[in-house]
Amino acid sequence: MRKVVFILLLGLSLSLQAGVYSGAALGQKEAEQADKPVPAEQSSRKKLTSPQATVKQFISAMTEVTTGDEAAINRAVATLDLSQVSPLIRDEKGQQTARLLFTVIQLSDTPELDAIPARPKQEQFTLLRSQAGNIVLRINDQQNWLFSSKTVESVPAIFESLTREQSFDADNGDVVALPASVQLRAKMPKVLKQGFLLEYWQWLGLFLIIVIGSIADKVLAWVLKINVSRWQKNQPAFESLDSNVLRPLGLMAMALMWWSGLNMLGLPDTALVILLVAVKLLVSLSGIWSAFRIVDIFDAMWTSRALRTHNKFDDLLVPMVTKSLKVFVVVMGIVFAADNLNIDVTSLLAGLGLGGLAFALAAKDLLGNFFGSVTVLLDRPFSIGDWVVIGDIEGMVEQVGFRSTRVRTFYNSLVTMPNSILTTTKIDNMGARRYRRLSHTLSVTYDTSPEQIEAFCEGIRRIIQMHPYMRKDFYQVYFNEYGAASLNILVYVFWATPDWSTELRERHRFLLDILRLARQLDVEFAFPTQTLYLKRGDVETPPVEPFKPGMSQQDALARGQQEAESIVSQTLGEEVPGPVEFPR
Repeated sequence: MRKVVFILLLGLSLSLQAGVYSGAALGQKEAEQADKPVPAEQSSRKKLTSPQATVKQFISAMTEVTTGDEAAINRAVATLDLSQVSPLIRDEKGQQTARLLFTVIQLSDTPELDAIPARPKQEQFTLLRSQAGNIVLRINDQQNWLFSSKTVESVPAIFESLTREQSFDADNGDVVALPASVQLRAKMPKVLKQGFLLEYWQWLGLFLIIVIGSIADKVLAWVLKINVSRWQKNQPAFESLDSNVLRPLGLMAMALMWWSGLNMLGLPDTALVILLVAVKLLVSLSGIWSAFRIVDIFDAMWTSRALRTHNKFDDLLVPMVTKSLKVFVVVMGIVFAADNLNIDVTSLLAGLGLGGLAFALAAKDLLGNFFGSVTVLLDRPFSIGDWVVIGDIEGMVEQVGFRSTRVRTFYNSLVTMPNSILTTTKIDNMGARRYRRLSHTLSVTYDTSPEQIEAFCEGIRRIIQMHPYMRKDFYQVYFNEYGAASLNILVYVFWATPDWSTELRERHRFLLDILRLARQLDVEFAFPTQTLYLKRGDVETPPVEPFKPGMSQQDALARGQQEAESIVSQTLGEEVPGPVEFPR
């Protein structure tokens, strides 16, 4: 149950962030239509060909808002000229102005729709005149009729003058909900409606919003810390994580509460721009930070699962997926932040397109490293922990990233090599060996009898068959060479060991057993020897006796053949041996 509550908290926080981002982006795009040409498929502006069409669309959209369709307010905002409003607050300012303007139209004596010109002869039409200001529609450069920017500026004053002179039934179903700031201000006493720069009730509201947001931050951070600590006790894989891993979610909740609260105070445009920029930046940064921490949680979970598997590919894949997610989080965070701050991302990308050639040249190494990492993922020439030889670098693979690969050498230094060289350099994966070979020559003294050599070689073969890690289906142990000072026996064997440490241990046991066997069979190992003859000058050399001829050449050949036949008949017999086969 605790895990379910914990996951629900994460999902709620992320959904709140996504909702704020998407709402801000949608409203901002609709507001930008007031001073930018729009595509032909967007019919909201295409129909504003007269004052009558504009007023009709505005009243129709706001009427839908009264029935609960809040999305319809974007069509009403599209009829307002918000070109003089700061792009950072166009969404908030547009929705607030639309609600006030609809109330003004309901309270005042405006002409009927049929009386509004459908084919105007002038470039402006005055819908309402009052002492606080006029409601005027003008045609813009795109030949669309919009409520003028001066009207947008005058609407709050017109609304205040009308509501001061008369009242209206707020419970009427035809009345749209007024902005929260207007409703709050209406309930404030006259004393709090005065002040310096801001009205007193607005200063008080700012203070309360800051306090409530800070409390929400501390409470949520405390609750998440407790749940994470309990989670770590039940999940040993997450013990390495900090209990404050989800601390950024508290900051994000605080920033979202501040964002919502600022829109309820009806602050002046200058103050609203300054505060909203700061809050939006805080929301974006806390969102990126929160996403980073959530990626760390998934990384710990995936790493724990990867360590429990025998496949090493997931050990290589998990760090690269984690880094990819973090890069994705940063990119999306920058896009969202730029969108909320009304930075034209499309123009930025177009500017990058103009400098594409220079960017491609500058990013040549970066792309090479990226494709090198892709090669490692697809071809899998090595895995984390493998013993590799790459060029003149030899060691154990510790980490593989998108730009570089880190190898821990056997003298404990850490070598970082760019992944681009992995596509062109020969990679010798020593860790991928199924067997580890030993090719060695045992040298015994010349006074060792043939029977001792036979027994010694057969004993070594028996040792190979009894050692658990040694390969039983292929090995060679034979008297192989007459050396300058020894009789040489070839020992050619393999081990099926998972790592180098096990190989060293088994080689140690094998060589010691050979040494013990040699001592049991009285076989002595030879070492290089040299015989030195000294001749004194004053010693007379004895005369050489004349040569005494021995047996004839034919007799010598016959004797050699006879002895050879005797030896081979004893060692081989009459049967011709077949190829060497190993028991399976």
